[in-house]
Amino acid sequence: MSPRLIYVMDPMCSWCWGFAPVIEQIQELAPDLPVHLVAGGLRPGRGETLNDSARAALAEHWQAVAAVSGQPFATPDDLPTGFRYNTEPVCRALIVGRELDIDRLWSLISLIQSAFYTQAADVGLVPILMDLAEQAGYDRKAFCQAYDAEMTRAALAADISWTRDLGIAGFPTLLAQRDGALALLTNGYQAADAVLPLFERWLAAGRDTANAC
Repeated sequence: MSPRLIYVMDPMCSWCWGFAPVIEQIQELAPDLPVHLVAGGLRPGRGETLNDSARAALAEHWQAVAAVSGQPFATPDDLPTGFRYNTEPVCRALIVGRELDIDRLWSLISLIQSAFYTQAADVGLVPILMDLAEQAGYDRKAFCQAYDAEMTRAALAADISWTRDLGIAGFPTLLAQRDGALALLTNGYQAADAVLPLFERWLAAGRDTANAC
């Protein structure tokens, strides 16, 4: 298998939103290196409504991520009444986007993250997800059909199972894969000055191996 990065994330994971500028820098360093997105499933199937105490705790958490990452955040108080923090819908959208058109997937993820974290939109609602998919350039009808397909649910379950079998418990997790071997670049949020040197060393090791052959 050709070298690639494996990015395990959830579009509704605040630390993944915080990590977005870092993954962008990584892609700028190696624009031809494929990045395979895996839906980790932060809170799949959660059914409880976000009450006042949960909103207050979430606000404190978002403020901490904003302070560390510099990313913009709305306040959870702006989330709609009755909002349920269930990340299964957005993870399923990730699967659909990956299968229908990988070239549009990053745009879709960015739109979902921005809508949730800066506009406090309920991105778990199917109509909103379909709007975002259309904005990313997907065909709305094809996306909707794939979103409801059983094979999409099975693919999401496979992603989550793979993540758990590998022992990944924190998001974002970024792995570098070459010749079947996985190198851990980060498990959980780290700033660019911590991740980029590891990534650059991994790139350099690959070039050294190629030059030796």
